[in-house]
Amino acid sequence: MKPRALGVEDVEKQQKEEQKKKAMEKKESSEKIEVKEKKVEKTSSTTKKKGQSGRGKKYLASKKQVDKKKKYSLEDAIILLKKMKYVSFDESVDLHLNVGKTGIRGEIELPHSTGKTVRVAIVNDAVLLELESGRMNFDILITHPSFMPRLAKYAKILGPKGLMPNPKAGTISPNPEEIAKKFLKGTLRYKTENKFPLIHQMVGKLSYEDKKLIENIRVFMNAVGKINILDAFLTSTMTPSIRIDLEKI
Repeated sequence: MKPRALGVEDVEKQQKEEQKKKAMEKKESSEKIEVKEKKVEKTSSTTKKKGQSGRGKKYLASKKQVDKKKKYSLEDAIILLKKMKYVSFDESVDLHLNVGKTGIRGEIELPHSTGKTVRVAIVNDAVLLELESGRMNFDILITHPSFMPRLAKYAKILGPKGLMPNPKAGTISPNPEEIAKKFLKGTLRYKTENKFPLIHQMVGKLSYEDKKLIENIRVFMNAVGKINILDAFLTSTMTPSIRIDLEKI
């Protein structure tokens, strides 16, 4: 039996069927992509909703314990800080002051250690080599006046970090060893931020006795000058801030 030759009508019919098949495949593919996009959008929206606060449950729970409309006495603020603690490590206790102007600075020795180890360096050839390689293994840099010309080239690196020795900070001295001893004993330097009238200072550890923390805070605030302080807040490393009642200091 001879195979039947395809006529024009048969060819047209076959072409239409192929076009219809391709159209169906294209539609199915488009529907799959649309469903996939909706799933991605839904997942993204859910993820954003779950993490929109940017804080963990324990932090949010501790935040609920602070009355934002209330001003706390130092005694009550420290009790609340310790009550809100939810981490295993010994947190730092920090004092944040809103003062009347920028440019307030000074030095003070608190009655009790803050618990922070201060790294003090005296400028010499070895320190200059470290600076040349970009290393700064110190929190306070002290220098003899004779080293200032050689130190000047690093001013752009040290200055923004508040590490450049200067007379106001008492870090330029003909007796740098004596100055270093003073800072190693616990003398603190404080100053406002460059552009904002804010002072931040660590005043101890959360494990300290309440009495020691209170004494450190009062001595520090007296040094800054109560007349300069507009507002004060106390925090620990992982807790929200607590507003302090300045009239009860």
